[in-house]
Formats: sequence, structure tokens, C-alpha cells
Amino acid sequence: MGILKLENVGYRYKDAPKDTYVFKNINYEFEEGKMYAIKGKSGSGKTTLLSLITGLEKCTEGKILYNEKELRKMNLDRYRNTDIGIVFQSYNLLPSLTALENIELSMNISKVKIKNKKQKALELMKRVGLSEEHSKRKILKLSGGEQQRIAIARSLSYNPKIIIADEPTGNLDKDTENEILKIFKYLSKQEKKCIIIVTHSQNVCNEVDIIYDLENI
Repeated sequence: MGILKLENVGYRYKDAPKDTYVFKNINYEFEEGKMYAIKGKSGSGKTTLLSLITGLEKCTEGKILYNEKELRKMNLDRYRNTDIGIVFQSYNLLPSLTALENIELSMNISKVKIKNKKQKALELMKRVGLSEEHSKRKILKLSGGEQQRIAIARSLSYNPKIIIADEPTGNLDKDTENEILKIFKYLSKQEKKCIIIVTHSQNVCNEVDIIYDLENI
């Protein structure tokens, strides 16, 4: 059974002509323990689709269900802070903070109940292949691959069931991309998380379980 379902989803901008849709009649299903790629050319609506899945935008038509509950009827702030983690191409980390502080901040925002947040943050960093030494460094003192690992660790800080990654390897070389993909694969297969990756990379598409192509809707 899918944890996330899109049923006949359509979207058009409010000021667009009535019959002009970004996309229409999308029926996608996402399950825990699997990796998905959403691909499509520029302008096909990949970023818009992520905004709908994360509840930042509402469907013009159709509905999105999380655990059989319609998103528009849920507390979306709670959904974003507890059930779904987001990883960005540009990392979206605060450069004034250390790696550790970025993860701890995420825990504070989500109000996760953990007695020792520092220890939890260090454990998360270890899960993505980073040491305690990395935890003390300011973000700009880390490589792109290390920053993306921190971003993944941050997304795991409140143990979401779904992780959405928007072009997470777009700024990385192929070797580093492969390292990041190994982390996502581990999270899906060993920790049974649903991983959804928006990507242009054929290398990413080669590693996922299911590909949804917005060009072919």
C-alpha cells in the first residue's frame, strides 16, 4: 500500500487561461522502502509537483493522499515538520552555523523530543559518513558533497517517512553523486523510507526502483 498517492492531480497557475495546465491527470503512487525518480525537461512541472507533495501549493484538480488522508485536510506545518524531509540542490544550510548546529536547529524547529540533541546529531552525521570533526566546521568549510550529507542528516533529524530530494546531486561530480546515491539507497532499503528524487541525471535514474516521467503524461 502506498504511503503517498496522487489521484488525477492537475495544476494550473491562477492567472493562466482556463485550459492551460502545467500538468494534468497525474496518478502516481509512492511506497515505503522504494526509491523514485521524477524526471522531465525544464518547464514540465517538476518543482511545481514537489510544491504540491509538500503542501506548499494546492492542486487545481484531483487530490494528494498521505496515509489515506487528504493533504488539504491535514495540518501541513506538522506534516512538513514530522512526516516529510526535504533535501535541496543548493543544500539550504545556514553558513553562520556549524554542521552540528544546522542539524540541531532542524530538531528545534520540528520540536522533536530528544534529550540529547547533540548526540543524536552526531549519530545522524555518522549515518551519512561524516565524523565528529566535521560537526565542528562551519558550512562553508565543507565540500559540496559534505554539505549535501549534512542536508540529508538534517532531513533525518525528525525521522520522516518520506524524503524528497530536489536535484540533490546537481552540483556534484559523478563520484560524489554515487556516494550520495548509496546513502539514499541505504535509507530506502534498510530503513524503509520512501525516497523521491527530482532529477535530470540518468545516473540517478539508473539507481532508482521506479521512474515517473512528466514529459510523458
